[in-house]
Amino acid sequence: MFPEYDIIVAGAGHAGCEAAAAAANLGAKVLLITMNMQTIAQLSCNPAMGGIAKGQIVREIDALGGYSGIVSDLSMIQFRMLNRSKGPAMWSPRTQNDRMLFASTWRELLEKTKNVDFYQDMVIRLLLNENKTCGVVTNLGHHIYSKAVIITSGTFLNGIIHIGEKKLGGGRVAEKAATGITEQLVNLGFESARLKTGTPPRVDGRSLDYSKMDEQEGDEQIVGFSFLDIAKPEKQLSCWITYTNSKVHNILKKGFDRSPMFTGRIEGVGPRYCPSIEDKINRFAERDRHQIFVEPEGWNTVEMYVNGFSTSLPEEIQYEAIRNIPGFESARLFRPGYAIEYDYFPPTQLKNSLETKPIDNLFFAGQINGTTGYEEAACQGLMAGINAYQKIRSQDPFVLKRNEAYIGVLIDDLINKGTDEPYRMFTSRAELRTLLRQDNADLRLTELSYSIGLASSQRMNRVLSKKKEIEEIKKILNSLSVDFEDTIAFLTRINSAPLLQKQKAFQLLLRPDIHIHDLVNGVPTLCAALRNYSPESLEEAEIQIKYDVYIKKEVALAERIKELENLVIPKNFDYDKLSALSSEALQKFKKIQPTTLGQASRISGVNPTDVQILMVYMGR
Repeated sequence: MFPEYDIIVAGAGHAGCEAAAAAANLGAKVLLITMNMQTIAQLSCNPAMGGIAKGQIVREIDALGGYSGIVSDLSMIQFRMLNRSKGPAMWSPRTQNDRMLFASTWRELLEKTKNVDFYQDMVIRLLLNENKTCGVVTNLGHHIYSKAVIITSGTFLNGIIHIGEKKLGGGRVAEKAATGITEQLVNLGFESARLKTGTPPRVDGRSLDYSKMDEQEGDEQIVGFSFLDIAKPEKQLSCWITYTNSKVHNILKKGFDRSPMFTGRIEGVGPRYCPSIEDKINRFAERDRHQIFVEPEGWNTVEMYVNGFSTSLPEEIQYEAIRNIPGFESARLFRPGYAIEYDYFPPTQLKNSLETKPIDNLFFAGQINGTTGYEEAACQGLMAGINAYQKIRSQDPFVLKRNEAYIGVLIDDLINKGTDEPYRMFTSRAELRTLLRQDNADLRLTELSYSIGLASSQRMNRVLSKKKEIEEIKKILNSLSVDFEDTIAFLTRINSAPLLQKQKAFQLLLRPDIHIHDLVNGVPTLCAALRNYSPESLEEAEIQIKYDVYIKKEVALAERIKELENLVIPKNFDYDKLSALSSEALQKFKKIQPTTLGQASRISGVNPTDVQILMVYMGR
């Protein structure tokens, strides 16, 4: 019934979709197996993509040739560039999305992707040949063979849904849990554990009083995620902001004795940076209110997402509390919030390619590795899809370094430090974040992806054209002089000091209150010289000029880090020979098996002395 496939992807969430698309676009014959063909690429929680650091990841996925940025742009109902008041390293794109349009667009793109087949079933077991996976067994009893398998199970592995004292088996509301995989892998020597996440109630937008809330509109200029030319919406939908209060908190506290989180019925650890409303009240008892974002679910629905009110309290407590939030006095619930706990496999059991160490040709991506968030899952899926293809062709893994991408930071953190709570990406996790900006993701990554055959020639040509434009703009700004007469009207209008003598245009741009688009629109000489360049190239040139000193410092730091990354530790290195190593370092080195001294230095619990000992022994 089934041919042999190159790669089987189990699970069609964000990780599974990106994995299937990447592997297929590289040339692999892919089978995407999902428990429900109607829920491919679901936005299971909030109807949004991007945000702080997450937006950088989506742009990196797009720069590499993935689909998440394209789908997000095609389904956006609002766009905002967060942190514009800060430096460009902190700028983070975010879209509100039409939930149904997002999923249908993803499915349409996958169905148009050559080499992707689909099948609706549950994977319950791996087929193994000695220490190598060779396919899967499904719930319907099918044995389907492949050269590699990628598991992207999300929250479905032995998932349990909690609403107050009610406990239901499931991987998402109204969807059954996945079973069999955890038990088999544990018997094979894998370590597994439990995590939890949650989601808020959904309400009928017709029942809300928006006059009691603050409106949050989208940006006038829509940048979007994709570096391709994707049509932008002509209008946007607003979000709304309101707040809880002490009465809401007191009502919620009435349900604490029936909260699965406080009574111990939930074993898994929840996300530190996206806590439930009951957890926020408990941890931040001194606060008398918490912010609530009211987000539309799409163009053609009245359903609203109550961001900031994630909860697993009893339904009647949720209902009473939410009706005491300003604007929610007459709110009608479409469905209550709930918590879900599920199995994951600590990611120190993975290689930097996301292949598992115990079993060859088996890859994990997404929440199975302990991460939380669509964007974190999607980038892992992309990398797993690429590396599964590389592995079956006996090619070197495609690995992004920490100085190359947030994706590199994420995977490096996971495999070296592991995680015992849902891992979320932040800009603070990247020590070289001035280099890893959202605006230059294409300049950093597209050529790397093009070299392995994933990024298209169209993308590569756009990058080459953009690089050429940036250098031309910088050359013009460094060579062209402006004087008092040329700039007086513009500088007076923005209350900036007038020029006392002629100076190069780039010096004027170094003023913190002046941006390149202001110069193009306000200074005749520069308008004539720069008006034909794209807004993206102009902005990129401005960033490179304004932040040149900081960028050079990080480049120098990256070079020093690279020296350690180039010092390769021999495979099967015998760490027991190094009697001077600390016992913790010895234990961690043997467990994680770092491939370079750079990787060894980033393992949690390893100190600089341990790395020095290792370096000396290797003759360095």
